[in-house]
Amino acid sequence: MRGISTWWNGLATGGGIFAAFGAAACCALPLMLASVGVGSAWLGSISPVVAPYRVPLLTLASALLLAATLRLLWQLRQARTCPADGACGSSTYRALTAIGIAIGAALLTGAFLYG
Repeated sequence: MRGISTWWNGLATGGGIFAAFGAAACCALPLMLASVGVGSAWLGSISPVVAPYRVPLLTLASALLLAATLRLLWQLRQARTCPADGACGSSTYRALTAIGIAIGAALLTGAFLYG
C-alpha cells in the first residue's frame, strides 16, 4: 500500500504545483521571480498559451493541493498512532510533501492575487 500512497501524494502535490505554475505564469510568477532577481522574460511566451485556461488551472490546482494536504494530514495522524517497531513511512517524505504543498500554495495565492 505504501507504493499507492506515495504515488498519490506525488501526483496531488506535483499536479497542484504545475497547475498553480500555469495559472500564475501570466502575472504573479514574473513578479515573484523579478523580486528575487531571476529573469522572467521566457514567461512571455508561456503567458498567451495558459491565459485562456486560467480558471480551470486555478480550480485544478486548488483541488489537487487540498487533496495533497488532506492526505498529508491523514499520514501524520497514522504516524502518531504507529507502534515504535512499525513501518509507517518516512518523515523525510512527509516533510518534502509539506514543502511541495507550501510552494504550490504560494504560486496559487499569487495567481489569485495578481490575476
